[in-house]
Amino acid sequence: MTRSLRLTLAAALALLLLADQIFPPPLPGRSAPQAQVVVARDGTPLRAFPDRAHIWRHPVRLADVSPRYIEALVDYEDRAFWWHPGVNPWALLRAAGQWLSHGRIVSGGSTLTMQVARLLEPTPRTLAGKLRQMARAVQLELRCSKREILEIYLTFAPMGGVLEGVEAASRAYLGKPAQRLSESEAALLTVLPQAPSLLRPDRYPERARLARDKVLARMTSRWGAATVAEARQEPVIALSVREPLLAPLLAERLRRLQPRAARIESTLDAGFQQSIEQLLSARLTILPARVSLAALVVDNASLEVRAYAGSADFTDETRFAHVDMVQAARSPGSALKPFLYGLALDEGLIHSESLLADVPQSFSGYQPGNFQASFSGPVSASEALQRSLNVPAVELLDRLGPQRFVAALRRGGLKLEMPPGGTPNLSVILGGAALTLEGLVGAYTALARGGVSGRPRYLPQAAVEETRMLSAGAAFIVRDVLESGGPVARQVDGGVGARRGIAWKTGTSFGFRDAWAVGVSDRYTVGVWVGRPDGTPNPGFFGANIAAPLLIDIFTVIDDSPPSPRSPPAGVTTARICWPLGTRSDSLPPELCHQERTAWILNQTVPPTFPDRLRVGAARHTDYRDTTSGLRVRAGCASGEMHSVQMARWPVALEAWLDAATRQRALPPAWAPTCAGAHAGEGGLKIVGLSDGETIRRAANGPAPELRLEARGGQDELIWLLNGRQVGRVAAGHALAQRFADAGRYQITVMDDAGHYDRIEISVR
Repeated sequence: MTRSLRLTLAAALALLLLADQIFPPPLPGRSAPQAQVVVARDGTPLRAFPDRAHIWRHPVRLADVSPRYIEALVDYEDRAFWWHPGVNPWALLRAAGQWLSHGRIVSGGSTLTMQVARLLEPTPRTLAGKLRQMARAVQLELRCSKREILEIYLTFAPMGGVLEGVEAASRAYLGKPAQRLSESEAALLTVLPQAPSLLRPDRYPERARLARDKVLARMTSRWGAATVAEARQEPVIALSVREPLLAPLLAERLRRLQPRAARIESTLDAGFQQSIEQLLSARLTILPARVSLAALVVDNASLEVRAYAGSADFTDETRFAHVDMVQAARSPGSALKPFLYGLALDEGLIHSESLLADVPQSFSGYQPGNFQASFSGPVSASEALQRSLNVPAVELLDRLGPQRFVAALRRGGLKLEMPPGGTPNLSVILGGAALTLEGLVGAYTALARGGVSGRPRYLPQAAVEETRMLSAGAAFIVRDVLESGGPVARQVDGGVGARRGIAWKTGTSFGFRDAWAVGVSDRYTVGVWVGRPDGTPNPGFFGANIAAPLLIDIFTVIDDSPPSPRSPPAGVTTARICWPLGTRSDSLPPELCHQERTAWILNQTVPPTFPDRLRVGAARHTDYRDTTSGLRVRAGCASGEMHSVQMARWPVALEAWLDAATRQRALPPAWAPTCAGAHAGEGGLKIVGLSDGETIRRAANGPAPELRLEARGGQDELIWLLNGRQVGRVAAGHALAQRFADAGRYQITVMDDAGHYDRIEISVR
């Protein structure tokens, strides 16, 4: 080769390389319009977002497509694909010879690479257009591997209408992923791009069948005559093209996070998502107009979200379909109580059977009531948590401190939104702050993860963000209480609740605006919200009657495995404790141990019952009795010999709620006559106008009797209760009118804020 020829070739090559750099091929992501698809963890499309031309396209990798389709495509379209440099000269020569001899195109000479070049940059069907296409094919081969070129074809090949790519076509026409194509289906989708408008199987099944059979005939040598004959027997039946629409609000959220990604892989389980959306849709038949629902399912092990329903029905605008209630901040009602009791355990304030007072109380003017407006008197911490009693929770928060509680939640990863200008106060535990369903579910995972909460993850590559919310011991005790009621309930019912394997808690915000239920099993944490996104109240809708049943149904669908046995973590043991003192029962005499219980304790800490809010003095005190009569006396008024008796005091607010046997053991006897003026009795509060044991008879066919409830004495405001249910508050010295509609026995109690009380029982007949 002469020097001038070498220089000429070098110059030509340099010009070609320069031209290649100046005029690069329009590879996807550079100039081609981008469609997007969000898929579940198994590749099932959740929602597809079209490009500017409204084309539906599901980007796929070679591994996502059935090998049968790849075999049929390469054998039918370009057998030399794996070795040619983008252009197959033998195929071009054959096509040219057939054109010259027949005067028309008999077979094309385009390679798959040339077809990809035409897909990326359409060219006219002229000689110049064909030459340009060939040049682009060579450029593609220089820049991309064979697998990458094939993946472009698999993504962009026209499949009829607004569909592009084998995955979009397989999902739309056949209702299955391209990875599961049969021989017949692979052949059908192979031939479809040759004339996508004329061969659409949903519109022209007979044309599509004939074209498919041509591909099958070509594949006889590879697949075998028997396989091809069987494939030809399959009818061509296609679904009508529909947009995939699962988890639409999450798909939109992920799309905003990755606006340039063609394919977004989420952590969702397509089967879970479909089942939960069906459950929510079925619930709409019993819900009023404009009420929506939301649900979130998180895998405890990985914190990956398996199902996400931000609204009840994405197609129903009357129910605020596009408002994502997984992210909306709303009042949680009582749903924060498990964390309050867990933090109190960690702080050494309580054990599981600590004595709490479920009675009318005032906390610096804040007077909480229970959801049912009734009170239970003495309750344990586990009973108060499981029954979601408000007054004990407020008292516990008062002891712990609202600001301390909110700060602990925030350190544990749960962010609360306070009202504008507001600071944490006692109302926080009853819903006086706002949070999201996403945040609440993430916090509840701590009950199944040894006290470590986590942020729900929507993308497999997302970092794991976790924070310690509670100690492992506190998380275990709280979960056990919510699941089975704690040690006492387990002894009573044989652990029926524990065998269910779900620890759950409900919440209802003020005015019935929000109904919540959050549950934890070994594998999953599930949260449910029900309400109106615009905040309008729904009277009668609360967590227990509307959200909890849906929660249980979701667990039934996603996790029917029996719960695994759980052993208490280090630091959690049981101990026998006594009421009212709250301490260990070891060596305590009967007069100091009125009721004995089995409690979960943490780190061998057995804190005593909280100090009495209404009475100053130690929980143990000494009384003096007349040795002869046994009546109560004291120095200065005793007429004879007296002796001391050590007693355990119940909190004053609970004395009115003690049963007869406990009152006899817990309260001192009456004062001796010689000491009658030395003590004012039970605060001087006395029900008048009615006597204990009195019977009230109704007139035949007459109206229900209305009685005037009146008491003498007491301070400030009097609280009246009927069979433990609060029926009214009146100023001291004023009466309360109460109608008795039904026959039966009624226990009437009056209390004041100082703890003074009186109680009688009447019968209405």
